Amino acid sequence: MKRKSIIILLWVTLGTTLFFFLFFNNEKTFRNFGITFLICTMYSFILGFGNMIINDFLNKKFPWSETTRVRAFLSIVSIIIGNFILVYFCNYMNYVVIQKSATIEEFFSAKYGFMNWFTINIALLISAFLHAKSFMEELKKTSRKEVVEQKLIAKSANAQFESLKNQLDPHFLFNSLNVLSSLIDENPRQAQKFTASMSKIYRYVLEQKDKELVTVEDELEFAKTYCELLKTRFEDSVDFVFDVKKEDYRRFVVPLSLQLLLENCIKHNFATSSKPLIIRIFSENDTLCIENNLQVREQIKESSGIGLANIVQRYSLLTKRNVFIEKSEDYFKVKLPVLSVKPNVVSTPVEDKDKAYERARKRVREMKSFYGNLISYCIIIPFLMIINLITNPDNIWFVFPMLGWGIGLAAHGMSAFAIGKRWEEKKIREILEKENKQ
Repeated sequence: MKRKSIIILLWVTLGTTLFFFLFFNNEKTFRNFGITFLICTMYSFILGFGNMIINDFLNKKFPWSETTRVRAFLSIVSIIIGNFILVYFCNYMNYVVIQKSATIEEFFSAKYGFMNWFTINIALLISAFLHAKSFMEELKKTSRKEVVEQKLIAKSANAQFESLKNQLDPHFLFNSLNVLSSLIDENPRQAQKFTASMSKIYRYVLEQKDKELVTVEDELEFAKTYCELLKTRFEDSVDFVFDVKKEDYRRFVVPLSLQLLLENCIKHNFATSSKPLIIRIFSENDTLCIENNLQVREQIKESSGIGLANIVQRYSLLTKRNVFIEKSEDYFKVKLPVLSVKPNVVSTPVEDKDKAYERARKRVREMKSFYGNLISYCIIIPFLMIINLITNPDNIWFVFPMLGWGIGLAAHGMSAFAIGKRWEEKKIREILEKENKQ
């Protein structure tokens, strides 16, 4: 048992000792105080320690965060059975062994039945409060753990995304300079034209490098400009065909994906006037396809694989939809998912964060209100029981406020913990995930 738990039980013992000694003891002597203290110590430590063992065992075998429903059911059953046994044991030790005010037969008769039932009810109220407290502590730990994990995931994803985007500048610049170097020897005039166009394209690269997604229309405009540069170098050896549906123009793709794939087409295939390389960019079933006839050139140097791998990784950080690659003897095709909405996986907008914070705050207020209500119930109902039994034991009226308030408390608990509303949240998440996949 932890030191903190022992201190709490000692304070409970002292409080109950003073209560029973002052209000239920006719002879105010040190001997009676000592006996009362020992009896209260027995009740406090046996009931407290017993409930702690049950709670710790359930926490290990059935944590609240993993098996909430099973744990709730087992907590209720264990509270009832455990406290029934513990209370009967304590009462037996008190009345039969210590005070010797009853025989074994009398203790199990109707005479002491009401006293046992009354003590069990008080024990159940206190035990319910302790289990609820345990649930709150587990909830806080789980929430903190989830927050830390989500922050680490977000930071990791953000760092990874930035790293992937930073590959694009040197990669594009290196390939463009290679093209320019070839043109300077072959056609200096075209080299000048290429340099002017390259500056225009590089401006687009700089503008889009901080964006997670761009519209298909913007990406196509950029791709067409880039294709003009390639035509400048390869002339009739390369031909480009654009056949993208107009309805796809306002949808989204990863920026610079077309440019990287066009580079791959040129890099991995030979192109001549007699055997031109034909590159098609078209729409197909919610994807943007880049297809070329396969004319594989012999690679002197092994490819770095930056282009296609970069696109695949960036898509994986933004959506669950995959980039598909098809290869046959005649053609090579890459299918890029076209997204209807902008998923925001790496960072969360400030407005969404504020809304989430407000929802969390509201939930905490509701839970705090529920536990305040529960504590009041655990204090006031036993107090009403005692008043009822002292003033008018023949008329048991405390049952009515106990049941009425108890039903209200149960309803409050269901509202605070969103019991019955989880299916709504689950359905909302399913619909949102389905929309993000489109």
